Order: sequence, then structure tokens, then C-alpha cells
Amino acid sequence: MSRQALPEFVVACLCADWCAVCRDYASGFRNIALQFPAAGFQWLDIELHTDYLGDLDVENFPTLLIKRRQWVLFYGTMPPSPAHLKRTLEVFVQQSAAESQEYALSSVERRCWQNDVDLQRLGSDDRGKISA
Repeated sequence: MSRQALPEFVVACLCADWCAVCRDYASGFRNIALQFPAAGFQWLDIELHTDYLGDLDVENFPTLLIKRRQWVLFYGTMPPSPAHLKRTLEVFVQQSAAESQEYALSSVERRCWQNDVDLQRLGSDDRGKISA
């Protein structure tokens, strides 16, 4: 685990090297990482990082995780459009910490994410980190 302070926001993309959609999305994802330098971005290959992902079930690509500190704000598939990810992040970044916490607890599905050990572990170290 990294000894540096964790970023306020973590964005992890769960993809696979064999997936053409993932390969096409990778450069756009890295470009978004450059636009949000205070956030931590990770590119996690579901086959290379199997042990790290635990029991997470990835049904489609790209699957994204967006966290604000310990609060999981989003987990699921997202259209492979960097512009869509950018708009989503802009909304989350504009929230106060209290608003993010309220959002994270605002539905049954989101409340379940908060208790998922595997989701909580993602972003806790430098695995798959994209450097700006």
C-alpha cells in the first residue's frame, strides 16, 4: 500500500487487454486523467489484477468505479465516451463532501456499495495507477 495520502477522488476503470472497446477507450481515459490531476486514476486489467479485484463481477466494459474518499459514488458500466466520464466527474467534484456522502447513501444499491469490501479496497494503493 502506498504511504502517500490518498487522493480525494479515485477513478478506476476495469477493462481487459483483449477487449477492443477497452483498447479504444484507454487513450480517452488517460486524457481525462490529465484534466483531473488531483484525482487518482487507475487502469485495472481484470485478468492481470484478478486477486486485487476479489469477487467483483465485471459484466461489461468499461466498468468504472468513482469514489470520494471512502464513499463509492458510482460503480458500473459507463458508455465508452470520455466526454461522459468528464461530465460525471464534474458533477461529483462540484458536490460538497456532505453532499457526496448523502448521494452515496441515497439508494439501496449505493448503500450496498459502501459495505462491499472489494469496492472499498480499489484505489487504496498504486496498482494500475495512471501518472499525469
